Amino acid sequence: MALLFIVGAFEARDVLVAAGTTAYRFVQGEFAQAGFGIKAIEISGQSLTDDKDIITLLTVGTGNSTLTFDAQKAQARLEWLRAVESATVRKVYPNKVIVSIVERVPVARWRVGDVTWLIDNRGQKIGTDVASYTELPLFIGEGAADDSVAMALALDRHAALKSGLAALSRIGDRRWDLIYRNGLRVQLPELGVAQALDRLEAYQRDYQLLDRDVTQIDLRVPGLLALRPGELASQQIADGKKKKKP
Repeated sequence: MALLFIVGAFEARDVLVAAGTTAYRFVQGEFAQAGFGIKAIEISGQSLTDDKDIITLLTVGTGNSTLTFDAQKAQARLEWLRAVESATVRKVYPNKVIVSIVERVPVARWRVGDVTWLIDNRGQKIGTDVASYTELPLFIGEGAADDSVAMALALDRHAALKSGLAALSRIGDRRWDLIYRNGLRVQLPELGVAQALDRLEAYQRDYQLLDRDVTQIDLRVPGLLALRPGELASQQIADGKKKKKP
């Protein structure tokens, strides 16, 4: 829980200048009725949402005393914020405002260019503070967020395929590649993704395919498996061909 007293209001002052007021004036209640000036703002539930953004929306055009403060208007404004699922704002007389935030739950990370977003279960952007969410699957590319949740659910059925998985890359906004930390890329088909994942898990279970010296596994054609060997495997294949020559 964050307690935003006058010190917290000072920190938000620069943010509010453009709006024609300051958090200092708001908290001090320059025009508040005697004894009802807002002296404390108590906020809880925020982790992805910046306190300064909350203070800005609370203090613009909502009144600066508990008698004139429009809690309903402030609550509606807070729900404009990307990460906020819902908000509750209430006044505690004589001089306090209490804000409870419920944030959207991030289910994946989505990288587009140089920016990595946290996205919710609808594929909506909810924040860029990803440092605490590195365990979430990473999706890469334009359009990746649209099908990311369905793909994440499909992968949840295949724990063996998630070990060492670095990212899922959207190709042409049509299909997925699985990219592993060892450099392996698995090309999945546009249709029949569930069946392709079943096949890949069977290959891993029976042959430890993901652990072998291959750089690419192509599953785009149903019933066909194509492999690109790694450097060592390629050299061994070449040596084997030389030995077979008369």
